[in-house]
Amino acid sequence: MAVDRDHVLRSAAALLTHKSTATMDEVAKAAGISRATLHRQFAGRDALVRALEALGIAECEGALDRARLDDGTASDAVRRLVREVEPSAGLLAFLYTENQLFEGEERNAGWERLDARMSALFRRGQDSGEFRIDLTPAWLTEALYGLFGAAAWAVLDGRVAAKDFQFMIVELLLGGALRREEP
Repeated sequence: MAVDRDHVLRSAAALLTHKSTATMDEVAKAAGISRATLHRQFAGRDALVRALEALGIAECEGALDRARLDDGTASDAVRRLVREVEPSAGLLAFLYTENQLFEGEERNAGWERLDARMSALFRRGQDSGEFRIDLTPAWLTEALYGLFGAAAWAVLDGRVAAKDFQFMIVELLLGGALRREEP
């Protein structure tokens, strides 16, 4: 019987999003396969996390494409981006907390591509006069990742209604990033 790798990854993502310390046995059970079958697909937790990283990057790149970051105002593009990322926010929250992905020299180049695209959006907003220039595009990008993670965890924990995900992120980020007129 062939194992559907995408099903296994999505099952692992769903579990690890809710329980980041889940064992490989728990991941296998969630995917409906044996631990041996899981091990044939992924040699260990590190290999599984790396595969989830590739999935998360691909989903985020797709969200960036669908958000049409170059269309309209930068603020509207941020709103579209948050809406498009929402289905993957839990996975991104898990990945954002996996230190092994960001330590050492084996950093996936996909993160740099994502960072560059998001930073370009914030730079565009600064160049147009929409966003404050005292907050760097790199910081605004990191803040957005952090807000994705915080909102995803809050929704998963039931502390925040899922319908408020987009509103909370956009209002907090843009409320702090928008340029204000001097009194």
